[in-house]
Amino acid sequence: MKKIINRIKVAIKNSSKASLWTYIILRILTIFCLVRELFNGNYENALLCILSLILFLLPAFIERKFKIDFPTVLEVIVYLFIFSAEILGEINNFYGAFSNFDNILHTLNGFLCASIGFSLIYLLNENIESFKLSPLFVSIVAFCFSMTIGVAWEFFEYGMDNIFGLDMQKDEYVYNINTVTIDPKFDNNVISINDINQTVLYDSNNNQILNLNGYLDIGLHDTMKDLIVNFIGALIFSVFGYLYILNDKKYNIAGKFLTKRKNS
Repeated sequence: MKKIINRIKVAIKNSSKASLWTYIILRILTIFCLVRELFNGNYENALLCILSLILFLLPAFIERKFKIDFPTVLEVIVYLFIFSAEILGEINNFYGAFSNFDNILHTLNGFLCASIGFSLIYLLNENIESFKLSPLFVSIVAFCFSMTIGVAWEFFEYGMDNIFGLDMQKDEYVYNINTVTIDPKFDNNVISINDINQTVLYDSNNNQILNLNGYLDIGLHDTMKDLIVNFIGALIFSVFGYLYILNDKKYNIAGKFLTKRKNS
C-alpha cells in the first residue's frame, strides 16, 4: 500500500496542473456517476464507470513503464476523450442525444492515434543515426497506424454486436436502397427502391412484430461514417506532423502532441 501511495505522489509531482486538475475533476465525476448507477441498480453502467476509472490510470502507467512523457495537451485530451466516450456517450446517451457526438469522438480518435503513431516513428528517427526516414514516410506511417486502430475498433464493435447482442454499430433509417439480392432473374442486376416510408417486420409464424418508419440499416452507415471521420482526423495530424519535421519552429502544432523520452 505504501508503495502505491508513493507512486501516486510521484505521478502527482510530475504532472502539470492542467492535467492533474482534469484528472481529479473527471475522476470525481466518474465516481459520482458510479454511485448513482449502483444506487439505481444499473450494474452494467457501473462496470463502465469502473472501466473508466481504470483507463484514467493508463497514461501514468504507460509513462512510468516505458519511461516517456506525455505532453500536457495530449494528456488532457485523452482524459476528456475517455470521459466523453464512456460516461457521457454510453451512460448518459450523448450518442443518441447529439447527432454529431460520435463523429466528433471518432475524428478526435483518428487525430490522437496519428499523434501516437507519429511519436513512435519520430522518436526512432531522432535517436538512430544510421538512417533517417523522410518526413513523408513518417507521416504516412502515422496515418496508417491511426487507420489501423480505427479499423480494429470497428472489428471490435462488430464482434460485440454479433456475439453479445449489443448495438455498438448504431442502426439508422435509410429511405433508398440499391441491391442485387432481390433481382428476380438472379442476374446481378441492381434493383433500386426509393422513397421507402415504412417497413413491416414479421416473425417466423407470420405474426406482425413492428412497423418501421423506413428501412433499417444495421450499422453499415455508422461504420463507414466512423472510418471516414477517423480518416479526416488522421490526415489532419499527418499533415501537421509532416510540416513539423520540415520546420518544427514554424509549425509547432504537432509538437504539442508528441510523446518524448524522459531523459530527453
